[in-house]
Amino acid sequence: MNKKYLFIVVLVFGMCLPQPSYAQADFNKMAEDDLGNVEDEFQEYFFEALKQKGIENYERAVKALQKCLTLNDKLPVVYFELGKNYNKLKNFGAAEEQLKEAISLQPDNVWFLDELYDVYFQQDDIKNALRTIKQLVKYHPDYKEDLAALYVREERYKQALEILDELDAEFGLSESRDAMRNDIYSITGNADDRIENLEQRIANNPNNEDNHLKLIYRYSQTGDHKAAYKAAKHLLKVKPNSKFVHLALYKFYLQDNKVSEAINSVKIVLTSPEINADAKAKVLKDFVGFVAKHPEYESDLIDITALVDENKDAQTHSDLGHYYLKAGDKVKALSNFKAALKQTPNDFKLIKDILLLQLDIKDYDAVIKDSERALELYPAQPLLYLVYAVALNNTEAPKQAISQLEMGLDFLIDNPNMEADFYSELSRAYKALNNISKSETFAKKAKALKSKS
Repeated sequence: MNKKYLFIVVLVFGMCLPQPSYAQADFNKMAEDDLGNVEDEFQEYFFEALKQKGIENYERAVKALQKCLTLNDKLPVVYFELGKNYNKLKNFGAAEEQLKEAISLQPDNVWFLDELYDVYFQQDDIKNALRTIKQLVKYHPDYKEDLAALYVREERYKQALEILDELDAEFGLSESRDAMRNDIYSITGNADDRIENLEQRIANNPNNEDNHLKLIYRYSQTGDHKAAYKAAKHLLKVKPNSKFVHLALYKFYLQDNKVSEAINSVKIVLTSPEINADAKAKVLKDFVGFVAKHPEYESDLIDITALVDENKDAQTHSDLGHYYLKAGDKVKALSNFKAALKQTPNDFKLIKDILLLQLDIKDYDAVIKDSERALELYPAQPLLYLVYAVALNNTEAPKQAISQLEMGLDFLIDNPNMEADFYSELSRAYKALNNISKSETFAKKAKALKSKS
């Protein structure tokens, strides 16, 4: 809501201060019904009410204002203040009554109407809120946006869009109105109206890049990739130096088998400072996926990643790590996983990927070192104990392996496959210690679990 409250002290002073008097007065014996005394008493109660409201003691403020009414019940500002305090106390019936009284005394006062609107709005009384806001619109067109929002609540979407169109025409576009408009289109599922609106905006202002980009996105969202591609190429023609258009173009180029154009678009995106890191990471991830299916372009991937060596985020490194892992280059995969972990040192998935890869390449010393660090962060993760124990078994430290395995089993719940792996490593450790009986016992347990899976 648009709340525009004015401070009313000036108004109160104008209404309540006693007029100067030049009559002689006996200050030792002032009559109780003396006008000056009454006005002084009124002011005392009124400003006491303002003070109590300021410290959020609304009940005391109400009592002081009721005293004001006993002294003067003709001032709309007293009813207004009573209405505000009752509103704060969530006594909406009393608030409505007092505010209506204030409005009856001063029908054109915007602030009285605004407070009454708030009373109805808080109660979700849309019918009365609509009636009140229609009165407010006469005085301040800003309230039209509130009126549109109420129409949305009432599912009167056509009226809401008509008001938004009027406001756009009079004041230009705004983010809040665009958000409301998009909500309406999403609720009604009317993609054609949304696209038509964007096309009209582009016709009115062809140089507005944002509208072009929204149109490309909306076409893509509706599955009309041909129209989205056409809109992207049109934007490039209108604004040849646009960087953001390449966020869409690279995909269309790949779909159209225009790989060299796609690579150029990817390079533009990744080297553009105005494009945020998340968008760049998504583009690079898509290109990594493309190269995974078309390895003949790996040299281009290497060139592209070199462009962002200084700025790759954790997700980009992780995606590259998985790409190199699929491609069979475990050294590069591990390097990228470690680079990602430097940026997000508590990422359990990365920790797991690194440990398993280090096991795979038989770098057991690294596994032992990194497992110890990982267990400080995640002491209840059984996988870490298992990986640690595998490395210990492979470095001829079976006693330590047994210790880690026994601790890890305490945290293992409903995972038969991992449990079988624990027993296999226990069997191996006891065999290294020449305890054949225990080794065979755990081997049988492992075999029984694997046969069930």
